[in-house]
Amino acid sequence: MKSILVNIVPEETRMAIVADDELLAIEVERASHSHLVGNIYKGHVQNVLPGMQAAFVDIGWEKNAFLYIGDGLPHEAIQSLPKKTKIHIGQNLPIQIVKDAIGTKGPRATLHLSLPGRNVVLMPTAAYIGISRRIESEEERGRLKEIAARICPKDMGLIIRTVAAGQSEETLQTDVDYLTRLWESLMARNKLSSAPALLYRDADLIIRIVRDTLTEDIDEMLIDDAAVYQRVVELLRYTSPELARRVRLYEEHTPLFRKYRIDEEIERLGDREVSLRSGGFIVIDKTEALTVIDVNTGKFVGQANLADTVYRTNLEAAAEILKQLRLRDIGGIILIDFIDMEKDEQKEKLLEFMRERVRLDRTKTNVVDITSLGLVEITRKKSRQNFESIIYSECPYCHGRGRIESAETVSIKICRDIRRIEASSHAPSGYEIEVPARVAESLRDSRLLDQLAKELGTSFAIRIEPGMHPENYSILQKG
Repeated sequence: MKSILVNIVPEETRMAIVADDELLAIEVERASHSHLVGNIYKGHVQNVLPGMQAAFVDIGWEKNAFLYIGDGLPHEAIQSLPKKTKIHIGQNLPIQIVKDAIGTKGPRATLHLSLPGRNVVLMPTAAYIGISRRIESEEERGRLKEIAARICPKDMGLIIRTVAAGQSEETLQTDVDYLTRLWESLMARNKLSSAPALLYRDADLIIRIVRDTLTEDIDEMLIDDAAVYQRVVELLRYTSPELARRVRLYEEHTPLFRKYRIDEEIERLGDREVSLRSGGFIVIDKTEALTVIDVNTGKFVGQANLADTVYRTNLEAAAEILKQLRLRDIGGIILIDFIDMEKDEQKEKLLEFMRERVRLDRTKTNVVDITSLGLVEITRKKSRQNFESIIYSECPYCHGRGRIESAETVSIKICRDIRRIEASSHAPSGYEIEVPARVAESLRDSRLLDQLAKELGTSFAIRIEPGMHPENYSILQKG
């Protein structure tokens, strides 16, 4: 059974997809975090990058949006675009955000706007017709393409979504008509607005769930808030009446996410190490440029030969890795260091297995190949703030490094600084050193200051400063 679980509190909305007690996806939206993806702005060009068909555009946000001409379109559509599109400083133009601001980088934008509906996506600026790759039937793809050609507005484009499979032309036409009217209202607003200005805000998480996630393969949708439940039911009565009966109000005493053990799963998503059922484990490390994942056999020794043990561990690890990428919403470049396999046949089977499994991922994911160093390379589209960036903040001690200087290292640095101070100004009355508790203990145990006092002919007093950063210290001259 496949279910959508929606937990509502005033501070945040959480959505989980569960199939046979296994968590498939998790998404969190908080009022304090602004998601920009999908929003359309009237932007003001601040700077143009010559030769790159790119510019920085003021959208009224804290950071300018980076605009690249080819962003936001399928590859086939990009090929049909004019080779050059002129952009100049001071120009006002409508743009759409395709990637949230991540880290120090501002949001990424495109000129090629799209308006998503339940069954279709309208592309007012690109004359292109596409069919979702998840619709596999060639007969159905042909039928939908013929319908799309008839209902597509002149000089615009359409992408037929997966949920449109089996839908009538009238249903698709209704979507197109609504989106066309929406586009006309946006353009009217664009003429009347002064840049920078928000022209269109993408739907909140609840609407996106109904629009993008609630499909025929979902058996039930449980919502633990009566007002949101009513909102979803009313929306479905208009868009997909046949799905309205699958939505239920959760009214049990046990919290929804606790009953389905989702809270436990969420807590584990912060772990660097993930255990495998066989006894092996994977280690996930993120850097600014890419994510690196290491696979280890751990306690798994197998019941056959070594090659079989390695292959089975790698298969299990591959399935878990792809799951973790979905749950943590890890994007960009991913490198996986599987356990070495000697047989080329096993390597190919592993790649085939992964390429089949990535089809479960709603985010575009590409299993590239095995590099010359034996690493499997994956690319995964990165657009919104991922789960980790919402739930966690940077460690105030290590600042994302994952480690801090040892107490011994800080103690030695203190001695080095005192020698430097003494070289220019002797302190006959001695020094008072303010340090965290762990460094104070290290200084006393190592007797470094006793040795230094004899060396320099002075004295030292140690004062513990509660709450001081483990790497910080102060050296004060007495008198």
